[in-house]
Amino acid sequence: MPVTRLKLGKLKVVRRQLLQRYEHQPFVSCLAGLYGCQWRRYQRARAQPGECCCSKVECGSFGLLILTFFLSFLFLYFWSEAQNDYNDFDWFNFGTLGFWFPWSLVLLVVAAALFTYIALLLVLAVCLLSEGQRLYLHWSHKTGIVVTLAFSVTATAILSDLWSKEWKTLLLSLQVTAPYLHVGAVSLMAILSWPIALHFFRMNKKVRQVAVLGLYLSVLFSLYLVPLGMYSPCIKEAGTLGPAPTLIGHRGAPMLAPENTVMSFEKAVEAGGEGLETDVTISYDGVPFLMHDSTLKRTTNVAEVFPNRTHIDASMFTWAELQQLNAGGWFLSRDPFGTVSSLSESDQSQAHNQSVPSLAQFLEVAARTGRLVLFDLRRPPYGHPYSQSYINTTLQVIQAHINSSQVLWLPSEDRDLVQAVDPQLQQTSGEKASIQELTDDHITRLNLHYSTMSQQQIRKYQSVNISTNLYVISQPWLYTLAWCAGAHSVTTNSIHILSSINKPLFLMTPEEYSLMWILTDVVSAFLIIAVFIFHWYDHTHTHTHRHTCFSDN
Repeated sequence: MPVTRLKLGKLKVVRRQLLQRYEHQPFVSCLAGLYGCQWRRYQRARAQPGECCCSKVECGSFGLLILTFFLSFLFLYFWSEAQNDYNDFDWFNFGTLGFWFPWSLVLLVVAAALFTYIALLLVLAVCLLSEGQRLYLHWSHKTGIVVTLAFSVTATAILSDLWSKEWKTLLLSLQVTAPYLHVGAVSLMAILSWPIALHFFRMNKKVRQVAVLGLYLSVLFSLYLVPLGMYSPCIKEAGTLGPAPTLIGHRGAPMLAPENTVMSFEKAVEAGGEGLETDVTISYDGVPFLMHDSTLKRTTNVAEVFPNRTHIDASMFTWAELQQLNAGGWFLSRDPFGTVSSLSESDQSQAHNQSVPSLAQFLEVAARTGRLVLFDLRRPPYGHPYSQSYINTTLQVIQAHINSSQVLWLPSEDRDLVQAVDPQLQQTSGEKASIQELTDDHITRLNLHYSTMSQQQIRKYQSVNISTNLYVISQPWLYTLAWCAGAHSVTTNSIHILSSINKPLFLMTPEEYSLMWILTDVVSAFLIIAVFIFHWYDHTHTHTHRHTCFSDN
């Protein structure tokens, strides 16, 4: 009789195991199929108590997947936050390769696609672990992980070498995004607590348990403490936010019209710009005109009109020759900001007919509309008839066409002489210096790259009536930072976008921020503890139930 009862008990156990092996599990089948191409039930296996969740090879693949996830996220975040300077990147490639292509957007799309792919694989892996399944990653996915990892590392290395200043942009972006990244990271750790707790209580080796739990808690507590080191000028006491920075159109409104054309400056005025920024070069016969590049290749049809002079310095052309060029067709054909389709037919027609404007034409627009002007003045090359007198030539045009008090004089050459000739000019410096040096040079405004943004320094200069202009800021989040930091003005490509921003995108009091991160940490800690208690109880109850069943049998 006892023997018969024992045989029946064993048969029940075998039957239970067989049913478990072949029972229909559509959700698990889908997960295993997508992750490891294991669509059939017999192809996969559950991780038994005391077993590791995967073999050593698969454990390495899972670790590589996690590493690739973080590196691909880092590059995607880095490149998405660099959107403010995409135009510079594309024109750099134009100068290097000789043809126009929106490489920045292509790079962003590829990075987003690869990160999404890796993120989905990681989600599948976590779901399989949550279901107690052993991991098996298909070879095609392993290849995809290696490709993504190689792309992320290579792209990051190349851009860091060629465009290292963008890391400063990334650090600035954290002053806006860090609170939300903190919430996302802590939420992710709370989600991961489920599979970690499940396999933690199944492990029969204390060393593994200590290693897994120690690593998990180390990361978790580090995330909990990260906000203590958080700094942002947009976390400030209520009522201390200053006025919004005024907007200076960078070469006009280059998203709405060809840069450095009369149409571009008129569009900047219409969009609400308080100032206009440009670049001045002297023609061979002494006429100051507007051109950013040293050659005419990028923004005119010089290759059609003067095919043998495409690489000649722009200042070596006479004003009559410059007037033969079209300065708008390139904008419609290359569409550098992807905005041409949004323009009306009349605007597109007007853009196509733009010519290279003189400094006098530019100043007349500013004088008529009462706008400030800011410009870089490029010295003509050696041998040019005006290489020594270009400053005096420019001053004569200024005095003839606009009130000098509207001009922010940026060139540093012969500044004392310029101040003596025309003391009404607003002397502007493109470099930081001591307050004593700035006041000695009669500096009333600083024109600095946005990556040097510092609330403390802006306040220091403001205390002696030196205002700060930051360039080139085209993204709303950067404009928000400049606003919170106390910048008086910003030079921008997107004047029509920034002029519609009525309040900072991110603004909190210290009390609100403290409540946000403390509440996030407390809620996540409660959920994580609850998950671990649940799995401890489930493991203990299951172990006791199995022991009772085998004792009865």
